[in-house]
Amino acid sequence: MSISKPEKRQYLKPINPPDPQMRAIVYSLDSLIPGLYIWLGALKIRIGGSLTEESYPGKIQSPIGMAFVLPGYRIYSTYQGSYDP
Repeated sequence: MSISKPEKRQYLKPINPPDPQMRAIVYSLDSLIPGLYIWLGALKIRIGGSLTEESYPGKIQSPIGMAFVLPGYRIYSTYQGSYDP
């Protein structure tokens, strides 16, 4: 007969959290918040937009791209994939 220790709770936070700058770009694009967004590998530029929520899971599969969102829900982007997981 053996006594087992209770397992530790596992939290939903990832071990390697995604880049917060990229998450802010994806969130702003998904929400159509006006701004200029450029991502080139490690270089990320966001003029306008908004910070992301803690639970937002979106990501972009492309390592490079550019998007321009205008008021009135007009978006011009080089990225053609889905922003949702």
